[in-house]
Amino acid sequence: MENIQGKVVVITGASSGLGEATARLLSAQGASVVLGARRLDRLKTLADALAAGGGKALAVVTDVTNRDQVKRLVDTAVQKFGRIDVIINNAGLMPQSLIESLKVDEWDRMIDVNIKGVLYGIAAALPYMKQQKSGQIINVSSVAGHKVSPGSTVYSATKFAVRALSEGLRQEVKPYNIRTTVISPGAVATELPNSVTDRDVAARVQKLYKEVAIPADSFARAVAFAMSQPEDVDVNEILFRPTRQEY
Repeated sequence: MENIQGKVVVITGASSGLGEATARLLSAQGASVVLGARRLDRLKTLADALAAGGGKALAVVTDVTNRDQVKRLVDTAVQKFGRIDVIINNAGLMPQSLIESLKVDEWDRMIDVNIKGVLYGIAAALPYMKQQKSGQIINVSSVAGHKVSPGSTVYSATKFAVRALSEGLRQEVKPYNIRTTVISPGAVATELPNSVTDRDVAARVQKLYKEVAIPADSFARAVAFAMSQPEDVDVNEILFRPTRQEY
């Protein structure tokens, strides 16, 4: 709970999976959470549950491919709570396929969500954090942002990009006392595998997740670890997998 209680945290992709688990954990530890995702009904249900447990939560419908909506999400957090301490750029898609399948529309969608969505989150939060001379930007990559396998090529490219963006950002924000963290999870039980439309790749991914996937709160604990460090400690990268995961 140290260094988490009282912080204002914006989370994209908060309606399920990693985002939902993180919202629940941080709220329980005293953070005010502002939840962004496309599924407003799911967001409201989560926000109501957190409020019923004594937390402070706000739901804002957000499509991260829309820059104005991401800015509105962050602006709403500042208007409601007076500041933004952390943004977790978590929204992502994983429709893996072989390049030769030419699922170009899926490539475009991954680029829009996994790369541009992260950039829009940074663009919305950074001006406030520069003014405050404090803050933390947490971006979500993947084991696929460290390793490439057949079928993961474009997805891996987007997640390698998140790591590159995070490292460049880390160097640039030093004058403003802003911390940066990129978290790369392995197989975690979420809805992410459901976005794979290629039949053969989907079978492989579903098999992996069925055999080794760990709960989403494993990711939430990684976020809490990075956030809870003293302000002079900047945890820049966390890579974790299920113990049984080889890839």
